[in-house]
Amino acid sequence: MADRRFDIVVFGATGFTGALTAEYLARNAPDGMRWALAGRNMDKLAEVRARLGDGLEELPLLRADSGDAASMREVAEATKVVVTTVGPYIRYGEPLVAACAAAGTDYVDLTGEPEFVDRMYLNHHDRAERSGARIVHSCGFDSIPYDLGVQYTVEQLPEGAPISVDGFMRTKASFSGGTYQSAIEILGGLRSGAKVARDRRAREGDPAGRRVRGVSGRPHPDEFAGGWVAPFPTIDPATVLRSARALDRYGPDFTYSHYAVVGPLPMLVGLSAAAGMAVVLAQVSPTRDLLLKLKSSGEGPSAQERAKSWFQVRFAARANGDAELRTQVSGGDPGYGETSKMLAESALCLAYDDLPERAGQLTPAVAMGPALRRRLVAAGIEFKVLDA
Repeated sequence: MADRRFDIVVFGATGFTGALTAEYLARNAPDGMRWALAGRNMDKLAEVRARLGDGLEELPLLRADSGDAASMREVAEATKVVVTTVGPYIRYGEPLVAACAAAGTDYVDLTGEPEFVDRMYLNHHDRAERSGARIVHSCGFDSIPYDLGVQYTVEQLPEGAPISVDGFMRTKASFSGGTYQSAIEILGGLRSGAKVARDRRAREGDPAGRRVRGVSGRPHPDEFAGGWVAPFPTIDPATVLRSARALDRYGPDFTYSHYAVVGPLPMLVGLSAAAGMAVVLAQVSPTRDLLLKLKSSGEGPSAQERAKSWFQVRFAARANGDAELRTQVSGGDPGYGETSKMLAESALCLAYDDLPERAGQLTPAVAMGPALRRRLVAAGIEFKVLDA
């Protein structure tokens, strides 16, 4: 790919998170980085470019539309790495994945949509393996803290031992219209998503001579987590388990349970009722459409709101059933400030770092692992072992 015109292209730079990702790259780009912004509206792209500061007045702008396969091919063939924030991905994401898989171009997104990720594996993994493309989904708050956090935890434990890990997510944050739209799409597609997930598991199979399992767990109070916890069926545990299946370092028998910390018991009851109602309403087109109209894509929290946001993910692990090892990953605003950082650093890692020779659809831990973790630590995200 030495003859590619760009190192990195940001597709969707006029959106809320896309603009934050472009701003992060503008502040942290290494000397000589060749990059560009891409999107449908050239005037809006120019407005984003104007906000990036001095020295970037001539930053290239590329017209690209997910509904125009030719423009997706042109973007993929022009760069080493594409960063995309254009969602919901189940609606708009596949043309760019297909173009990158064909062109041998590395791809990163921030999707939390399980059905999209599974469909992309079924449709494009084999071609990406042949072309050398690394297709890396979920490079934001979904699923970097959990995927790299579990990998970091496993690295502190003895090799060759059975390992069990419980992850506990705690956060204070607001969310954008794009995140809300993706969440409703996920809820509305639970049935079709379950079928696609089964098809993927049948194709992937299990690792030879090893066992990797997800354990759903149950709601319970947990002192280490800091309150009542409930199983949290996001894309994150699936990402962790895929990394565990791909990497022998996770041991001969690995289990993972994933929880959200929801505070006192009454809050757990209220949130469970609200979540159940949202699932019911999202199953029927008229009520799903009404839900989608409540918050539009492109909206997001203010800089002041983001400055007050934070996340903390704690892990309790055992090897050979021994005493717990406790670790933590923490940072600032998870949905936007830290997500744009994680996404941009993932692109920089793929573009510049010495990484394992792998291709196809990969998890962040499998594609980048410790190299990306070093970047994130340098950028202010903390990975640490806690005192017992």
